[in-house]
Amino acid sequence: MRRIRFASIYLFLLAVLFFILGAYKEWHTLSLINGLENIPPDYPPSLHLLFFLVGFLALCAIYFAEKMEVKILSSINEVLHEEIAMRNRTEKALRESEKRNKDLYAEAKKAEELYRSLFRCSADPIVTYDLKGKVEYISPSFTEIFGWTLKEMKGKQIPFDHEFKKESIVAVIQDLVEHGTPCNGFETKCRTRDRRLLDVSVSASRHNDHEGKSMGTLFLLRDISEKKRVEAQLHYIERMEAIGTLAGGIAHDFNNLMMGMLGNISLTLYDIGPDDPNYKRLKTVERLIQSGSELTSKLLGYARKGKYELKPINLNKILKESSAAFGRARKEIVISKDLAEDLFSVKADGSQLEQVLLNLFINAADAMPEGGDLFLQTANVTHKEMQGKPYNPKPGKYVMIKIKDNGAGMDQKTITRIFQPFFTTKEMGLGSGLGLASAYGIVKGHAGYIDVESEKGHGSVFSIYIPASKELIQKDPIVSERIEEGDETILLVDDEEMVIDVGVQLLEKLGYTVLEARGGKEAIQIYQENKDNIDIIVLDMIMPDMGGSEVYDKIKIIDPEVKVLLSSGYSVEGQATEILKRGCNGFIQKPFNLKSLSRKIRAVLNKSV
Repeated sequence: MRRIRFASIYLFLLAVLFFILGAYKEWHTLSLINGLENIPPDYPPSLHLLFFLVGFLALCAIYFAEKMEVKILSSINEVLHEEIAMRNRTEKALRESEKRNKDLYAEAKKAEELYRSLFRCSADPIVTYDLKGKVEYISPSFTEIFGWTLKEMKGKQIPFDHEFKKESIVAVIQDLVEHGTPCNGFETKCRTRDRRLLDVSVSASRHNDHEGKSMGTLFLLRDISEKKRVEAQLHYIERMEAIGTLAGGIAHDFNNLMMGMLGNISLTLYDIGPDDPNYKRLKTVERLIQSGSELTSKLLGYARKGKYELKPINLNKILKESSAAFGRARKEIVISKDLAEDLFSVKADGSQLEQVLLNLFINAADAMPEGGDLFLQTANVTHKEMQGKPYNPKPGKYVMIKIKDNGAGMDQKTITRIFQPFFTTKEMGLGSGLGLASAYGIVKGHAGYIDVESEKGHGSVFSIYIPASKELIQKDPIVSERIEEGDETILLVDDEEMVIDVGVQLLEKLGYTVLEARGGKEAIQIYQENKDNIDIIVLDMIMPDMGGSEVYDKIKIIDPEVKVLLSSGYSVEGQATEILKRGCNGFIQKPFNLKSLSRKIRAVLNKSV
């Protein structure tokens, strides 16, 4: 650029010089002409034209040089402007990139802190591994549950002693590492640092770097031991309920069979009197039938459909009486008692709970064949003191009975089956397997709870919890032993032919006029036709065409003052209780004999007298 400027100056000076020379020559020529000088010019005539041409060309050159300079300067200026603009854009892009990088770094740090916070706060243990299966990170909850810390396990493999070596689990983990296929909620078992065995649910995924290359794996382990325990408890309860339903149905049908037998024996004994040579044999048969009835009571007790006559009682009294009777029979057992003096009353069937206690006493004695110690305890407790049990008690107050022995104890497998009917550890013929099953059912039938703690070689502890009652304890009324007769009209309703047959005979023997109905619909029809003559209805509760509850409601609409005595092979609890609450007059459980039937009927009929 400097050279172009020097050239422009040179050409300009040269043009000025030629212009001066041309002007001089022109002046000189004009002078000669004006002076009429005849001196010939010492240069060619056209020299002045040449000087003018050169000057003109010099001036043109200067003009074009200036133009070129302006153009070049303009181009340079444009280039400089472009360079400046590009530099500004570059600086702006750099500033924006720097800001963006700062924002990305801040977001990355925020995300990192968020994930760290999630890892620290997660209630489920979290472990991250590299691709070689070495620990990179352990969450605090993992340390709390499994015992190992990050400091001691960093870069090592955790000695779970788990089931991860199973082929199915190895295949899942291999697929995770090689192909990135996540796995969710597969269940296994892991041992902790202190050798506890936990049920865990494992979810895992592979994490990659920014280029998509695998970096390692993340495992989330959820302790589901409590969930498994609750599930097992639920399955156990469902199984017990199913067995109870079956046992209750069998006992109900068996009670109907015994109703026929006991009724006929009762009629025969009534007719022949004690002097008959067959009287003793028939009394023996009657006792055997009653023993069979006790067996079905155990089944019904397990099914929670036993014969319950609920009233406020003191469990200390029941415990003292039953333990005293047991102690006289098993003198090799030393019985110790710690009974609460201010024990709450409970609304229960005393004879049923006495059966529960005797079953538990016998079970304890069988575990101590050479004698031992039996410790009995009662106490007032609340649901808060029943935590950690294999059930969730309803809020409220309870009376606790604890029965502890120092016998052989039981293993866990036996404990899981001990309340199942017909399960026994005794030799064939030495146990029915119904004692603890009926105890379980009776306690459940009283809205209570029963559990057992035991260890092989260290005895057993049975705990019973019965809901406390605010009702006052009343003295037992004196019951008449004589047979009470009558002359009223009775409608007998039952779907079992044998029950109808023997029932009619029993009622007629007592002096009553009997109408028969072999189903609910027939009973309603007969009552509509004879309601003015019928004094009382003996109504079966379980019938195929129409149940006793529905029959009672329909007859009650026909005659609101009707007297009804419910009859069933099941207990007074459950459906019968609901009918009694609606105004039904009484309940009698099959099988019944002449004496018990006569008392129940007179009790209902005499209420209006």
